[in-house]
Amino acid sequence: MFFHEPGELHSPTLLIVPGLNNSGPRHWQCIWERERTDCQRVDLGMWEQPHRNTWVNKLNAAISAAKRPVILVAHSLGCHAVAWWNALERPGPDGKVAGALLVAPPALEGHGVDSRLADFAPVARERLPFLSILAASQDDPYASFGQARKMARIWGSRLVDAGWIGHINADSNIGNWPYGRYLLDRLLAAVAPTPAAAAQGASASFFSSTQNERLEIGR
Repeated sequence: MFFHEPGELHSPTLLIVPGLNNSGPRHWQCIWERERTDCQRVDLGMWEQPHRNTWVNKLNAAISAAKRPVILVAHSLGCHAVAWWNALERPGPDGKVAGALLVAPPALEGHGVDSRLADFAPVARERLPFLSILAASQDDPYASFGQARKMARIWGSRLVDAGWIGHINADSNIGNWPYGRYLLDRLLAAVAPTPAAAAQGASASFFSSTQNERLEIGR
């Protein structure tokens, strides 16, 4: 069991979990790494030909090595690495991972799915034991919003509608993705609330709402 020291959750480590082909310099994950001091990328390796258990083992090693509580920030196939890590390692609610931001997980089965994703199929069906947000786009070419909704339901994640921005990657031209930063802030406030945030109850209301969070133009 991992015990959180008083005040420790106010400065968690953000583990960046990229997807297929890694994330390039224009990707919001890389920009966050450059802009923040609390980010660390997980070197999953085998970026062009991913292997599920190898990725799970690499992710597990990074989580185990973290000196502080962890927030997982995953994109695309990295979301499925997180889901399979949870299914295979079975962390408890008192484990090192305090939360996860899961962005644009692709569909793993069906017509047109990249054959390199087959090793991760089917979708891991174990519920995540920590708070999580799943952000999905209305026009993601790799998963419909309905498919994203099903994954969010399986994993117990708070589903968020990120608008019409494709696969939420460098090709989306969203820079450091300000709305993603907003979602990360909500997640951090929920797992490590400041006294002011706790008094306002903003993070609790965000996760208790049954309605999808909608992206407003300009975010």
